Amino acid sequence: QVQLVESGGGLVQPGGSLRLSCAASGSIFSVSSMGWYRQAPGNKRELVAAITSGGSTNYADSVKGRFTISRDNAKNTVYLQMNSLKPEDTAVYYCKAYVLATMKSWDHYWGQGTQVTVSS
Repeated sequence: QVQLVESGGGLVQPGGSLRLSCAASGSIFSVSSMGWYRQAPGNKRELVAAITSGGSTNYADSVKGRFTISRDNAKNTVYLQMNSLKPEDTAVYYCKAYVLATMKSWDHYWGQGTQVTVSS
């Protein structure tokens, strides 16, 4: 069984910063791409940023220059540093990972989500 556990969400003022973390654990043989998605009320879940095991990244246009994704392969952990936060960044942020679990095939796994609220 594979679990993704996120942490780091909360309430922050506009212009502030937050750092999200997501650790994958369980019967993991290998982790490929990892990423962050977000979903605001009434909106579809959207990709925020993703990173390959080799460190290649891609970002949504709306967060380029403000958010940075990184990972620690030894810890199967992905991070999202969010700076210059705006009210429109308010959403539930979900971690996603493409994982080869022991005795299983490659599959996508999701975390439970962490709330980020940007408000004065």
